[in-house]
This record gives sequence, C-alpha cells and structure tokens, in this order.
Amino acid sequence: MDNRLALEAFAALSQSTRLDVFRLLIKAGDNGMSAGEIGETLGVRQNTMSANLAVLVRAGLIRNLREGRSIRYFADMDGVRGLLAFLMEDCCAGRPELCQPVLDQIACCEHGTSQ
Repeated sequence: MDNRLALEAFAALSQSTRLDVFRLLIKAGDNGMSAGEIGETLGVRQNTMSANLAVLVRAGLIRNLREGRSIRYFADMDGVRGLLAFLMEDCCAGRPELCQPVLDQIACCEHGTSQ
C-alpha cells in the first residue's frame, strides 16, 4: 500500500457513519450484511448508506457481492491487512519483538471475529 491509498482509507474512516459501517462489517465476518441490514442496524437512510458504502469500497476497506437484486457487503480483509501492514511497516527499528504485543492484541482469537 502506498501513501495515496492509505490516505484514501483514512479519509473514508474519518466520517462517523463510515467508521460505524466498517466496524459493523468487521464484526459480521464472513456472513457480511446487505445494505438494508446495515442501514437498519445503524439507523441510516438508504441513499445516505449507498453513498457511504461506495466510499468504503473505493478505499478498498469493504467489498460487495451481488445476490440477485440485493448487494451484500463484507470487510475486505486484504485491504485491512494492507493498511495495517502500511502502518507497521517500519515498526520498532528492526526489533519485531517490540511490535508483537500490538500484533497479538489485534489478531483474531479462536472465538473472536474472523475474516
């Protein structure tokens, strides 16, 4: 990931509704959610939700899959990994053991959310 893509991802997450959507889709895991489910859960109108989902898709943080007449959204774990790797790229001046506690804390556990 380069600076431009990282900035686009951060810009996408800098708005409250988009951050809520992203976190909700991370929590939903492999099941994802339809746009209607997301909007209903967060109390956001359909046209507003569509615009926010489009921003997150362009930023590479979520992906979508058409299911008949509806679209299901998922956290794009490749995009998330890319952003986290970008942030941690030069971590700890070549001493990876200093970064390990951070990595352990953000790693999914057996009973936690997975991709």
